[in-house]
Amino acid sequence: MKVKKIAVIGAGVSGLGAIKSCLEEGLEPVCFEKTNDIGGLWRYKHITENGNPGIYKSLTCNTSKEMTAFSDYPFPDHYPNYLHNSKLMEYLRMYASHFHLMEHIQFLSKVCSVKRHPDFSSSGKWDVVVETNGEQKTYAFDGIMICSGHYTEQYLPLSDFPGIKNFRGDYLHTWAYKNPDSFSGKRVVVVGIGNSGADVAGEISNVAEQVFLSTRRGAWIWNRVWDNGNPMDTILFTRYNRLIEKFLPTFMINKWAEDKLNARFNHANYGLQPKHRFLSHQSTLSDNLPNHIIAGRVLVKPNVKEFTETSAIFEDGTEEKVDVVIFATGYTFSFPFLESDPEILDSQNSRFKFVFPPQLEKPTLAFIGILQPIGATIPTSELQSRWVVRVFKGLQTLPPVSDMIADITRKRKKMEKEFVKSPRHVHRVQYIHYMDEIASELGVKPNLFSLFLWDMRLAKEIFFGPCTPYQYRLQGPGKWDGARQAILTQRERILKPLKTRVVEHPVPFSSSLPWAKSICVVFFLLVPVFVIILVMYN
Repeated sequence: MKVKKIAVIGAGVSGLGAIKSCLEEGLEPVCFEKTNDIGGLWRYKHITENGNPGIYKSLTCNTSKEMTAFSDYPFPDHYPNYLHNSKLMEYLRMYASHFHLMEHIQFLSKVCSVKRHPDFSSSGKWDVVVETNGEQKTYAFDGIMICSGHYTEQYLPLSDFPGIKNFRGDYLHTWAYKNPDSFSGKRVVVVGIGNSGADVAGEISNVAEQVFLSTRRGAWIWNRVWDNGNPMDTILFTRYNRLIEKFLPTFMINKWAEDKLNARFNHANYGLQPKHRFLSHQSTLSDNLPNHIIAGRVLVKPNVKEFTETSAIFEDGTEEKVDVVIFATGYTFSFPFLESDPEILDSQNSRFKFVFPPQLEKPTLAFIGILQPIGATIPTSELQSRWVVRVFKGLQTLPPVSDMIADITRKRKKMEKEFVKSPRHVHRVQYIHYMDEIASELGVKPNLFSLFLWDMRLAKEIFFGPCTPYQYRLQGPGKWDGARQAILTQRERILKPLKTRVVEHPVPFSSSLPWAKSICVVFFLLVPVFVIILVMYN
């Protein structure tokens, strides 16, 4: 049987996982990367070119290493829990080398167009035009995996800010920001309080005369270091917590989270109190923003009403002289190589499980990593790829078109009901819920009931411990023999980089009293209910 050829567009984190998934299933991937290196978003360049991702030099990952890893390739145990972009690039190079991915990548190759082959309705094939060294060549592929990301086209809503064109100072998007050196002694307003806005405002405030952080609606602020100094996502993103959330009403979860965050610092006193409840909008992760605010280096302001030649006028009527405006206003999705196929472009927000356009006669095109997980992107996109290649190979099928559209519609209505209206929320997914959803399609969701009967130690770690990607390599397609050991040693890898000074009586990972109480309640008081729940959960 002829081996199917798959085009992978982009060699970032999603593209690397897609190549690896193709090789696992015996497919022949050809990855087209328009730059000269892997890494995508995470590869820092001093000068960012149009159409390429741009990051600042100090950028550090918001998700911890154990939650961020590829599912069969843990980070080295000595790596820090939260990785600087250079460390993540080291890991990506090790991953690509270990699985021999580089030989499947064509660098400096820009995909110009992706079109359905004339006999697409019967073959599902695609014609891909690629430009390399100024010359264009057409290739035929059996499947397409779009892994180009969504941080390439900056969203700069200048029309929302009257007077900005007459502003005599400089204005730029965070996409173009690299380091704070050029802002020394200046008065800077940062528009937007997402992760990038908070990071950039804080970093610049160390050298600027004054930084103003303008926000339209406020934000709930998380920090990477959680209870007992543990990485935040390893404590909160657990199956135990996920199960509790299913039984708690929304208002109780909101109350708990808001009280927890306000205990660190009162958001109202700091001018950050949002207009929305915690679960209704994306939160911002920033370790240092409260410190910069309390020191007066960052002043929180409402939305900018308009700009004059030399100042910003805010909606509360105050006016501040500013030298530079930085827009932290996010990004827009852009797939220029699909412009000749408007049917697919129109459906980019209407994809089955954020992956497959439902209207195609043949499911041979998939979007990988084009979503906003509340959690890490690498394991999410990797799981998508593992599912996609099984569909491409014909080992798994998709539901009827009507069922896929019904699923898309149901989820969209749910999101519209739960979240503040925002372009980002169209692609927002809850980490464990979404991972389990794709894992169920693939047949790799861990069977907790079986594990509690036959491997109690592993079952407890899976249920109470962090929901790390290795869980999805325990069974089914792509099973990895090292998955069990990776799960059982994940706490050691979390603690290893912290032990640069050995103390005589270290506190075990996540040894908080509430956690211990939870185990006691479940195992000694609610065993019958617990077993029933496990059966329902699986």
